[in-house]
Amino acid sequence: MHMTPQQIVSELEKYIIGQDEAKRAVAIALRNRWRRQMIPAGLREEIMPNNIILIGPTGVGKTELARRLARLGGAPFIKVEASKFTEVGYVGRDVESIIRDLVDQAVNMVRSERIETVHDRARELAIERVLDLLVSPPTVESDEEAVPRKRAPRKSTVLREKLHSELLAGGLDDRLIEMEVASEFSPLMQIISPIGIEEMGLNIQDLLGPMIPKKTKRRKMTIAEAVIIQTQEEIQKLIDMDEVVREAIYRVEETGIVFLDEIDKIVGESDGMGADVSREGVQRDLLPVIEGTNVITKYGMVRTDHVLFIASGAFHVSRPADLIPELQGRFPIRVELHSLTAKDFERILVEPQNALIKQYTALLATENVALVVTPGAIAEIARIASEVNDRSENIGARRLHTIMTLLLEEYLFKLPDVTVKKIRVDKKMVQDKLKEIIADEDLSRYVL
Repeated sequence: MHMTPQQIVSELEKYIIGQDEAKRAVAIALRNRWRRQMIPAGLREEIMPNNIILIGPTGVGKTELARRLARLGGAPFIKVEASKFTEVGYVGRDVESIIRDLVDQAVNMVRSERIETVHDRARELAIERVLDLLVSPPTVESDEEAVPRKRAPRKSTVLREKLHSELLAGGLDDRLIEMEVASEFSPLMQIISPIGIEEMGLNIQDLLGPMIPKKTKRRKMTIAEAVIIQTQEEIQKLIDMDEVVREAIYRVEETGIVFLDEIDKIVGESDGMGADVSREGVQRDLLPVIEGTNVITKYGMVRTDHVLFIASGAFHVSRPADLIPELQGRFPIRVELHSLTAKDFERILVEPQNALIKQYTALLATENVALVVTPGAIAEIARIASEVNDRSENIGARRLHTIMTLLLEEYLFKLPDVTVKKIRVDKKMVQDKLKEIIADEDLSRYVL
């Protein structure tokens, strides 16, 4: 489905309150991915993604915007904290690991899609394999392995059909059966795997797997478990992993989205002794990946020329203009996100599809308890959240999580041991629960 920018914004509205300018920018960026695909090949290669910097305080929806955008586009998505790469000893990772992780995400995404399409067929084949064992168990261990697809002689079609009906009805779930299963652990792999090869995204199992025969063992298990294990094996046979990898790499190269959080933390700050070299070094390391380069992954070479990079940062003590000029040039779109007001908080509590009050209503419903939050309570929660944000660290909508947890903590702890059928949260309850914390400046700083 190729959504128009206005349709994309409408979808984002379901989860993110306000920030209209940012929604428009990311909606255009996503639609431009599709527009580029419609252009003749020669010119298509020349059209680079318009990378975006989202500027704004924490908790106003920057990460959520990028994540929802990726879901709408069915795109591989990864969130990375840019500041991690300035930390000494950060598991020895280089910035190209971002792309390797993105490819892993894409492979898992495509594989999951393929599993959905073949699952029913794989289960049918698995049931047939289990029935083969039930009707005619193998007498020699190697025979079954030698001809794994060969159907056991049907001594009794009637018996097989009877067992088939019982199995589908769940009547055989607890019956024990003995079956050959793949051994999950290979000591040889542990011995010969060189330390640090994971940094390149390579895996000895992947490289040498075809040359080393798979170990199997006989195991007793229930028929229900046997069907699950056999289904997994049949899925492996039905899915063409080469095709999965090709599709995954294509999606990364053409639609992949990397969200670089805290990019303001890698701006070299001048402290009278020159700029912070390690931070500027991270910027220079990021540059080729954002400009477009080839990255070696365990699935092959991946080009980053058309990966969309969305960076974000609060930029309290620095500006986007403080980034090195080459990196600035790679982020032509700058969008400012605004701090959230009490009115925004009221809407955030109830309007989005994943609104906090909807979440807590669903959680309490599992204990057969109805949650009612009055409009007065919603306004009071929003007012307190806004006041505490102004008074201490502004963490945006995340403050609402803290307040809702404090309000409902006692019920969430005691249920289901107390007989409560309905919880009513009104303005007075909110004030009573939080008045001491609000009044105590030091306490509110730590608790709220």
